[in-house]
Amino acid sequence: MKVNKRLLAVISLLAVLLVIVSGCGKKADNSVKKIQDKGTLVVGTEAEFAPFEFPIIKNGQKVITGYDMYIAKAIADDMGVKLKIVNTTFSSLIPDLKENKIDLVLAGMTATPERRKSVAFSNGYYKVENWLLVQKGNADKYAKISDTNKAQIGVQQASLQQTIAKSKLKANLVTESNVNSLTTELGQGKLAGVILDSVVAENFVKQNPDKYEVAKVKLPTPKSQQDISVAARKDDKKLVTRVNKVIKQLKSSGKLDQLYKKAEDKQAELNK
Repeated sequence: MKVNKRLLAVISLLAVLLVIVSGCGKKADNSVKKIQDKGTLVVGTEAEFAPFEFPIIKNGQKVITGYDMYIAKAIADDMGVKLKIVNTTFSSLIPDLKENKIDLVLAGMTATPERRKSVAFSNGYYKVENWLLVQKGNADKYAKISDTNKAQIGVQQASLQQTIAKSKLKANLVTESNVNSLTTELGQGKLAGVILDSVVAENFVKQNPDKYEVAKVKLPTPKSQQDISVAARKDDKKLVTRVNKVIKQLKSSGKLDQLYKKAEDKQAELNK
């Protein structure tokens, strides 16, 4: 039986191409090794979200500290590398991550279904509640969601609070990149309220008891949007696994709660 040489050549070429294509499709995950090789874990945050992240002056220099930063340090230590913190706007964090400008995001970021479309998330390490911060004396004025109809309500740009406000409120939303700017405008009477994570809202009340209070309105947070987690690139599966290992160790040892208390105490010192 004669075999067509040209046909054999074509089949051989197709087989080689199939092997090449298959090999190209399997991208090696060097996410942990890359960080260890450069000797630094670069973490992106937005340092206006105490007690998760906030600036302090240490040895004459401005540094970023807080709950998220303590967790970031634990991750870096586990990998045997230094920690570098990049402070930017919240809305820039995921784009910066996808463009390889940073390795991870720790910024009080909730693992929402929408964000999961573009980045990967670790297991959660904090559960979110959302409150409406208002001027002192206005807590009873906003007792139910309908009381916020047509009111000027502030939310941070690209935040979970913005998502919730859009879906649950009929208010006039004012979005800005900086939480402190929103609370300043609230204090000046330019806004009726600002939606914040419960701990952040509570901190503003502690710092300014004569200026702010929490409204009685209940703002529901869907179960799928309650976990604050570490964000990573989708392909960096080994890095996410490493982060999950550290979070699990911190939880089981009780150190996760200790780090949160440490962040609260540090912030309290600044407000004395």
